[in-house]
Amino acid sequence: MRRLIVPLIFILLILGVYLLIPQIAARVYGPASPALTSGQRFQYAVRLLWYDGILSSPTDIYGAEQSFHVDAGEPVASIANRLQEAGLIGDANALRIYLVYSGLDKTIQAGDYTLSPSLSAMDIADALQDATPAQITFTVFPGWRMEEIAASLPTSGLSITPDAFLAAAQTPPAGLDFLVGAATSEGFLFPDSYTLPRAMTASQLVTELARNFALHLSPDMREGFARHGLTVYQAVTLASIVQREAVVPDEQPLIASVFLNRLEAGMKLESDPTVQYALGYDETGETWWKNPLTLDDLSFDSPYNTYLYPGLPPAPIGNPSLGALQAVAFPAQTPYYYFRARCDGSGQHAFAETFAGHLANACP
Repeated sequence: MRRLIVPLIFILLILGVYLLIPQIAARVYGPASPALTSGQRFQYAVRLLWYDGILSSPTDIYGAEQSFHVDAGEPVASIANRLQEAGLIGDANALRIYLVYSGLDKTIQAGDYTLSPSLSAMDIADALQDATPAQITFTVFPGWRMEEIAASLPTSGLSITPDAFLAAAQTPPAGLDFLVGAATSEGFLFPDSYTLPRAMTASQLVTELARNFALHLSPDMREGFARHGLTVYQAVTLASIVQREAVVPDEQPLIASVFLNRLEAGMKLESDPTVQYALGYDETGETWWKNPLTLDDLSFDSPYNTYLYPGLPPAPIGNPSLGALQAVAFPAQTPYYYFRARCDGSGQHAFAETFAGHLANACP
């Protein structure tokens, strides 16, 4: 009888260890992949426990972030080895075993990551499951109106809807003197490329764009606006017109000079983009900037229509670039009161001092 008890106890001990070790590993490292057999679960559990602490501790808590790229179809062993070579993990084999044990080896995504040795190997394994960057690059193009910025949001990577952005833009950010009394943020959503967190809200985006405008509004530019009798708001309104009129950026100071000369002489600005802004979205052309305009369009009754109403429109018609703003602050000194597109398709304009000269510049 005693001869049977000893082997039985030994078998029970082995069975207990066989059952207990996977349970301990599961408490420390999470559940094993259901794709593993019971024998494999035991094998990987033993090896994980052997690496006690290596997987859950960072290699350098003060380590700096660095870029790391995973190629499509790259073997797990290769990824782990490169992570160790980069100093992001302490032991490539330990990470490989954890990835296989947990099943995360099957779901690593190819792409670009920003990783740090201040993360544990387990944290890095989790990070490799999502190649979506925490930040995105968002671009506002010169001359865009608020609606065009909003329309670009669904494909931007930001979790902001067009409607949410437009609602936020209706309330100009506080603390910016040039926006006091402004009806909306139009004109001050500075064209630029931005690196932004994906989780940014609509209000935060509007504030970010407006603050970037403030950063580019130099004292010299303010003085330049004032020399022409313009407030910042009026100058931005004029710059938004210059932006839409100038196809070639080098012509912005010339076009600004024409409009400033007209304002000083009490002439109407007679700018097509102001009419385009007033008309709004053109369903036929699927654009916010209808072109060409008809005679009926030029008669469209709106305070933005500078063919009908003298002076500046009540607000900016888009968001001007730094170049357009500088053109208004520091325009060319010219005698011109008229300009029209050249006939060569270059996008450049022919300028004239008199209406007769303007007519002579017409295409044959």
